[in-house]
Amino acid sequence: MRPPKIIVALLLLSVTFQIHAETVVYTAKLIRTMEPALPEATAVAVEDGKILAVGSLENLSPLIATRGARIDRQFEDRVITPGFIDPHVHPTLPAVLTQFPFLAPDDWYLPTGDFPGATTPEGYRSALQNLVDKHDDASVPFVAFGYHPLWHGEVWREDLNDWFGDTPVMIWHRSFHELIGNDAAWNLLGVTQDDADAIHEGANWERGHFYELGLRAVFPRMGFLFEPKRYMAGMQNFLAMMHESGVTTAADMGTGIFGNPVAEIQAVKAAVANDPVGVRILLTPIITDFMTRGKNADEALAEVRRWQGMNDEHVSVGNHFKLMIDGAIFSGLSQMGSPGYLDGHTGVWMVDVPTLEAFAKTFWDAGFQIHAHSNGDAATARFIDLLDYLLRESPRADHRMTLEHFAYSTEDQNRKLAALGAAVSANPYYHYILSEMYSGDWLGPDRGPQMVRLGSLESKGVPVGLHSDSPMAPLSPLTLMWTAVARENISGDKTGQGEVMSRYGALKAITIDAAWILGLEDSIGSIRAGKAADFTVLSADPMTVPLKTLRSIDVIGTVFAGTAHRNQ
Repeated sequence: MRPPKIIVALLLLSVTFQIHAETVVYTAKLIRTMEPALPEATAVAVEDGKILAVGSLENLSPLIATRGARIDRQFEDRVITPGFIDPHVHPTLPAVLTQFPFLAPDDWYLPTGDFPGATTPEGYRSALQNLVDKHDDASVPFVAFGYHPLWHGEVWREDLNDWFGDTPVMIWHRSFHELIGNDAAWNLLGVTQDDADAIHEGANWERGHFYELGLRAVFPRMGFLFEPKRYMAGMQNFLAMMHESGVTTAADMGTGIFGNPVAEIQAVKAAVANDPVGVRILLTPIITDFMTRGKNADEALAEVRRWQGMNDEHVSVGNHFKLMIDGAIFSGLSQMGSPGYLDGHTGVWMVDVPTLEAFAKTFWDAGFQIHAHSNGDAATARFIDLLDYLLRESPRADHRMTLEHFAYSTEDQNRKLAALGAAVSANPYYHYILSEMYSGDWLGPDRGPQMVRLGSLESKGVPVGLHSDSPMAPLSPLTLMWTAVARENISGDKTGQGEVMSRYGALKAITIDAAWILGLEDSIGSIRAGKAADFTVLSADPMTVPLKTLRSIDVIGTVFAGTAHRNQ
């Protein structure tokens, strides 16, 4: 029996499409595939956004002839790697913060301009005054991100009152977890002492200081940050940061951080949909959003399931959930084990153990991968206890529970992480910018330099990804790779050299191992037939350049889903 005419027509359309789909072969001086079977190549064939084959022009010649492939030689004198992956960013934060200048201890090079760091109290005040003088929008307060008392001295409400009078000024801490404002700023926003007094922990009205969970009293009054034109321009800044650094995939590890997760999802989707280059973003709900909105674990899971119905090809809410254990490392609010902080201050616990266990088990039992913000070694201990509890209650073979940040740990804790099958997504930039300061009155010269002990993890086979936590570190995988391998501090001193990471391990941590941590190793992270054709194009080989030049390798461009984009 003959098939119906409509079926024949559909079959013909399918055949026609396959015939006319363009096959492109990109050539390079070197392709680092991150695949053990063929670690190096010079040509890669792509079609319909996927990799067809990898090798050289010579051994791909039968495929080229058969498919009539177009050979693209624009990168033939460059180095191609898998598309870089940043497994922990916060798109909403650059979207908010790049609306204003950065004034931090470290230098920042952003799509909005270059912002030199200020490393002294005098330098900070002078630079802040110059920036405030240029602020010409009276409808919103002046905001500068990057303040840190270890460099800039203590600055509180009365200081800002004295310096700026009736001009509304807010300084955003380098951790993002703290805001300090003057009277004019709080009056403009309608924030009162009653708002501060209503917060059990996280507010000091006398100092004009809101921090950690206390920020929930302030964020709802800062609607100007989310004015559509201003906010979408900020989101475009974030995407530009991804393109300039060669990142093709990133994971938002805090969707809902401002208390409106659906709006955040929609904003990210809109920005990516209008991006001419193309990126992939994985969205991860965060426990503190649900706690602030009064949701229990079951209600949170139901919400996340609904959000997954909004997924598209490039922006998706995956089966990932983020917990919060202790406070911010930049604020000195991480939970440190005995003897704690030498100056006597203490860290904060973000979420109590019963609540952590309830949310973790609900999402664990639903098949989600758990990620947990953890900085101090006391927090690492709590992470280990939580993972041990989950494995006893509901054993899972391939759980990939991930400790996020990993500022401090002990050798024994690192052995336990390996034994429990944990993964670590680490921010090696902590060692660069903070270890010198932590080696003073906070932790001392023995513990201070031992931040982010990646060498220990690598030797024990713990899967590691490197992340920026943008904007906590530059959204630059090559910078992260350099910090992990060099272990230099901000003064240029090499400290904690026993914890250096190998170059190959660090390159894996921004490609295939980062993909594994996100559960995407079958589709991205290496250059292999069948995977997405996502590549990063570099001016030099990160495996062989002198170490001092590793972080300054030029990112020539990217290939996303088979389509090339040049930055320069």
